[in-house]
Amino acid sequence: MSRPAGTPRQVEVLQLLVSPVHRFSGRPADGPAGEPDELVDRIEVLRDRGIVGDRYFAQRAHRDAAVTIMAVENLPLDINASAGLLQTRRNILLRGVDIDTYLGATVSLDSGSGPVAFALNRAARPCAWMDTTIGPGAQRALRNRGGVRCTPLSDGLITLGPARFAVVSLPTAAGARPGKVRGRSAGHGARPPGAY
Repeated sequence: MSRPAGTPRQVEVLQLLVSPVHRFSGRPADGPAGEPDELVDRIEVLRDRGIVGDRYFAQRAHRDAAVTIMAVENLPLDINASAGLLQTRRNILLRGVDIDTYLGATVSLDSGSGPVAFALNRAARPCAWMDTTIGPGAQRALRNRGGVRCTPLSDGLITLGPARFAVVSLPTAAGARPGKVRGRSAGHGARPPGAY
């Protein structure tokens, strides 16, 4: 259930992932490229550019989707109890807010160093890789619950642990995707299938 704009709530940042390269490309049956530990304790976010060190940082084609936020409550933990960001290839895993219900809104996340604002542009659709990395049935289980792709609207740091989540502005229509993001259509710059 969403809350009105401006009402902050306590959440927890459970995991943060920064990956310099694509791990999911090609066919899921071939498996991911390498198994590095890309989980970190903190990330540096820059306005309109993304997460410093991430594969989508300052990539024009991915400006609308430079950061992906996901809710742990939506992970199919019944399929794989250890599922997390390494399996989904999202960047920020939160507990305490169903981020998918805020699609089209602008939100902020403050883990103690000041708020970082994000425009929640579009859904992060699960792909066939989820059945490989999490387990059979995960792609279906994550449908409409796979997180949101965002544009950072301010600079800042996000760290693991307690954080404050606030809605800065709601979408014009409940659940509607914004028609334009910084002068471009919301669908522009979508990631190619299988590239995470």
